[in-house]
Amino acid sequence: MLSSGINVLAEGSNMERLLKGLLVTAQIAFVSIIISSFLGIAFGLVMTTKSKVIRLLSRFYLEAFRIIPILVWLFLVYFGITNMFDIHLEGEIVAILVFSLWGAAEMGDIVRGALESLPKHQQESGKALGLSLLQLYRFVLIPQAIRRMLPGAINLSTRMVKTTSLVVMIGVIDIVKVGQQIIEVSSLKVPTASFWIYGLIFVFYFIICYPLSAFSKKLETKWES
Repeated sequence: MLSSGINVLAEGSNMERLLKGLLVTAQIAFVSIIISSFLGIAFGLVMTTKSKVIRLLSRFYLEAFRIIPILVWLFLVYFGITNMFDIHLEGEIVAILVFSLWGAAEMGDIVRGALESLPKHQQESGKALGLSLLQLYRFVLIPQAIRRMLPGAINLSTRMVKTTSLVVMIGVIDIVKVGQQIIEVSSLKVPTASFWIYGLIFVFYFIICYPLSAFSKKLETKWES
């Protein structure tokens, strides 16, 4: 029974549709990761400021994305804000917007932690040499912090790739949505269609996420030793 069900993958344009859905998933994840990386670095620098007000606002922004599920944020923007302000945004744009803001918050905290973990004498030495604040961060602090933040940043990228599976809830035709459509059409004549379709989707996600996770752990182990 299982062996006969695998044929659903080769029927018609099913495989082509799944690959197109995978491309949509990859595009959302890639663009979101790039945007959140740049925003996150800037946000991380802001979080290291001595201003209590700025630190409080930064913490509120970070915790808002940590406490409230990403799915709720997707619904809030796609169904709530767009209707409130009478604007139309495609599901892909909403997904990139929400994931970028979430990623920037998490990336900012990673950057903050990396910078604050550096020995304080590094900053004092830079100031003693007459470096400006910009030069201090550019030539002394950030190059050292990159090694500390890279494993966490890669882990965050993995989480963002996996979380893209939620975009199906706002009408994005990603790989999960395509899989659902194929299963709906094929389930009557191929009862095991869901096993093969979701199994293939599992393999796709695994191929993307596992190397990132393994690379992150390798870097972490290497630099800790």
